Order: sequence, then C-alpha cells, then structure tokens
Amino acid sequence: MKAVIVLALIVALSACGSRQRLKPEPGTSLPPKPLAARTVRTPEALMTPTNQARPQRIDELLTHSEKRKTDPFDLPPPG
Repeated sequence: MKAVIVLALIVALSACGSRQRLKPEPGTSLPPKPLAARTVRTPEALMTPTNQARPQRIDELLTHSEKRKTDPFDLPPPG
C-alpha cells in the first residue's frame, strides 16, 4: 500500500515540471502597455525580475581597517 502511495506521489510531482511557452489564457490578453513604455512587454520579459526585485550582490573587500568611533548609546543593560 505504501509503495502505491509513493508511486502516485512521484507521478504527481513529475507532472509539475512541464515547460511550455507562456501565453495568455483564451479570452484574455497581456497586461496593458505602461504609459512610458514603447512596446507591450512579452510574457518572458514580465517573468524576468527587475534589479529592484533581485539586486546584484556587492562584494566590497575591506581594504583598510578603521577604528570605530565611541558610541554614546552603546550602554550595558540596566540592572
């Protein structure tokens, strides 16, 4: 019985991986063109995240050490 459940789960999960070109559902259209845009964006362009949504990683290496300034608000807890 467990083998049948595991097999059914594997078959169900394998069906989730189909890859097709994106297209609007029948009877609907793509979102309207933004006011400042020159053309309507394609489905692939709509699925690509912007730099604001996924910012690039910045790797700044520490080139020299600096002593920290004293912080007047860095106090021990009361008590």
